[in-house]
Amino acid sequence: MIYCVEDERNIRELLVYTLETTGFEAEGFETGAELDAAMRKSLPELILLDIMLPGEDGYNILKRLKSDTRTRDIPVIMVTAKEAEFDKVKGLEGGADDYITKPFGMMEFVARVKAVLRRCARQSEERELHCKGLRVNVSRHEVSYQGEEKELTRKEFELLEYLLENKGLVMSRNQILCHVWGYDFDGETRTVDVHVRTLRQKLGEAGNLIETVRGVGYRIGDHL
Repeated sequence: MIYCVEDERNIRELLVYTLETTGFEAEGFETGAELDAAMRKSLPELILLDIMLPGEDGYNILKRLKSDTRTRDIPVIMVTAKEAEFDKVKGLEGGADDYITKPFGMMEFVARVKAVLRRCARQSEERELHCKGLRVNVSRHEVSYQGEEKELTRKEFELLEYLLENKGLVMSRNQILCHVWGYDFDGETRTVDVHVRTLRQKLGEAGNLIETVRGVGYRIGDHL
């Protein structure tokens, strides 16, 4: 089930119709309040979220979703006419999994939905990654360092997971964008630097395991 929060009726109905004709179940809502009411009954696998909404805007809705343990792991795609870099970075830093700018083609839209669902499905695999006291349980979305639990957003978790999967290798910013976000931002790679900085802060001493390779990207692990 995919929930679509969009105040423009024609766009909302088109998105829901497109999803249903490509094999998904979908339901549309005009406001955040309607979304909240639906989620009290049943949680979706993914949420499509407009930014400019009547009442509470998409940024605030996203913030609430990511701060609630019941909903923080539900992937969110921002679907909006706002195309400035600032708006993209704000949404992605807030925990969004992708950002689609209107207008867009329906084939691209469906492909992006499927890509986000695939990336999220990888986390259901029962496996654990580790490096010098840092442990990441992928299936349970848990991170700890020397036994101390660390709370991360979905994007911070996926970034750390990707670096650990490639332990000892230097990963470029574009590689990280393509893998963690599913596509690059036309050269707007500073969002990776922002996420690395907050990830290091949250990991505390373990943040030192992430090395910046000047002019290239980041690596973690065997070089230390």
